[in-house]
Amino acid sequence: MRRLFTSESVTEGHPDKLCDYISDSVLDAYFEKDPYARVACETVAGKGQILVTGEITSNAEVDIEKIVRNAIKEVGFDNSETDIDYKTCKVLLNISKQSEDIAIRSRQIFRK
Repeated sequence: MRRLFTSESVTEGHPDKLCDYISDSVLDAYFEKDPYARVACETVAGKGQILVTGEITSNAEVDIEKIVRNAIKEVGFDNSETDIDYKTCKVLLNISKQSEDIAIRSRQIFRK
């Protein structure tokens, strides 16, 4: 039987890497202040815009927009001619509290 193996690899500066870095930065910021935070967020990047969406439940106060802009700056996107500028890009947040069903299951897992 013939099999075909494929994989995707993107280079530094690719929007997928930027999105992963932003999501990881948000997660890290919450865990820094609240080790019991429940963070499920995804990031989408488009021309001049960043969308962070998902569910977050935490007692911590985190300035997500500031974290997003700082992550973009760290990666080196500082020119709107290269699709995104950390200073001027539109940052959209669509964050809600984690659903209670997921929260209950998380508590059950952590108690074991």
